[in-house]
Amino acid sequence: MSEKVRSMFADIASDYDRINTVLSFGVHHAWRAKAIQESKAKNGDHVLDCATGTGDLAIEFKKAVGKEGYVLGTDFCAPMIEPAPAKAKKNGLEIDFEVADAMDLPYEDNRFDIASISFGIRNVDEPVTALKEMSRVVKPGGRVVVLEFGQPKGLMKLPYNLYSQHIMPTVGGWLSGNREAYTYLPRTSATFPAGKNFLKLMEEANTFIDYRAVRLTGGIAYIYVGLVQ
Repeated sequence: MSEKVRSMFADIASDYDRINTVLSFGVHHAWRAKAIQESKAKNGDHVLDCATGTGDLAIEFKKAVGKEGYVLGTDFCAPMIEPAPAKAKKNGLEIDFEVADAMDLPYEDNRFDIASISFGIRNVDEPVTALKEMSRVVKPGGRVVVLEFGQPKGLMKLPYNLYSQHIMPTVGGWLSGNREAYTYLPRTSATFPAGKNFLKLMEEANTFIDYRAVRLTGGIAYIYVGLVQ
């Protein structure tokens, strides 16, 4: 993983949750809830959440899998993950958190029922490698779930581009003190493969029996679900 990206996330870690809620108008919570639904997580499942950040998706997974289930949240940036244990505890949940790189997961084959990554795969150096690694640690018949930004078309395209390219860097930079970070995030979203193009990466990984895309909010985000072979 790029040291520049790691340093950028470390710099905005303390403000990350607050700014995300402001910039997304809270809709990211609904996107995560939909990702849980699409994962078909059930009581007792074991889940690995990569690029967990401050633990939001890991927390939602733990609620879905219950006390009999297990959730491990990982992130390649240690400062990003620091608030996560306290957030889980505040919700009355037991979740493990560790520093790990999605391209080189230190876990055995076939350990988990589900592996997920939200708003993180576009930040890895080799997305296909990350997909392969996530598939490797998931049992056959399990699922890899990816939640990531897209590029909306039609009526949503112009207002979204205006917001992401101009308003987001200004507001994010003002709130965090790091305008570069909130310029980088929409720039990578605008160029990262989305929709059918991301499905081509899943095909290239050659680890899935089936895979599909779920379009969210006019294509601002997508959920990708791969059934591991």
